[in-house]
Amino acid sequence: MSPTEKPKRLGRGLSALLGEPEVEHSIAEVEQSPLAASESGVKTIPVELIQPNPEQPRRVMAEDELEALSNSIAEKGVVQPILVRPLKKTAEDGAIKYEIVAGERRWRAAQKARLHEIPALIRELTDRETLEIGIVENVQRADLNPVEEARAYKQLIERYGNTQEAVAAAVSKSRSHIANMVRLLAMPEEILAYLEDGRISAGHARAIATSPNVIELAKIVVDEGLSVRAAEALAKADAGDGSQKQKSAKAATKSEKDADTRSLESDIAARLGLDVDIRHGKKGGEITVKYKTLEQLDDVCRRLSAMEG
Repeated sequence: MSPTEKPKRLGRGLSALLGEPEVEHSIAEVEQSPLAASESGVKTIPVELIQPNPEQPRRVMAEDELEALSNSIAEKGVVQPILVRPLKKTAEDGAIKYEIVAGERRWRAAQKARLHEIPALIRELTDRETLEIGIVENVQRADLNPVEEARAYKQLIERYGNTQEAVAAAVSKSRSHIANMVRLLAMPEEILAYLEDGRISAGHARAIATSPNVIELAKIVVDEGLSVRAAEALAKADAGDGSQKQKSAKAATKSEKDADTRSLESDIAARLGLDVDIRHGKKGGEITVKYKTLEQLDDVCRRLSAMEG
């Protein structure tokens, strides 16, 4: 490399990685532009000659989304070509095999739609470039769960010696976002499982991260359907005993209730003459009716029996 030649850097623009003109394009723009596709030479490749990238950042693909995409492809075909790179190994008949750089979901959906071939844009890319493009594409489309995103950033930093600033520039995020996401990976496996299946968000995890009882707090957040703000309040109360934490969770939930929920509570309470608490969670909700005497309980039972009649 000559003294005047600038070294390649992470995030130098996907147009450079893809061999496009110096005007920068995102991976989505390259895939969606008919002109870019025709100039780049999209080829139709048998699906059996294509294999997924084992380093693909995205590990979880929702079956319902895949089914919907498959139905669309069966009706309209593959509108956007996938991006692949040639592999050194070949098929038994000597045909070149390819690895997916971007578009694995389309490739899987095409097979479900019983397509035997798929349009693909072929590029010679290094492992590092392949990982970078995969991360950028998925982050831009918000396809990664927090754990997948964090692991992808960590891989770019540790395997390829990039700084957090360089990774941030590549994915158009702030350096603090990269640092916060990578920090999530230090949390217990139970918390990572909650993040992966969407029961809590990265914001929830950060809110309770410094607590010595982080798993217990996470369960309360999930069970109560707490917001991030309520999770922060819960974490602050963590120095108290268990009952205090439970009270804090309920108080935080109450403060988050909308006007309709509070109005409904008032209406039911007025009819029963008892305190009523309605709580919503991600998996449903519950109505709590509080009574102090057996006579009050009997009255509620009579009212319910009358409703059945």
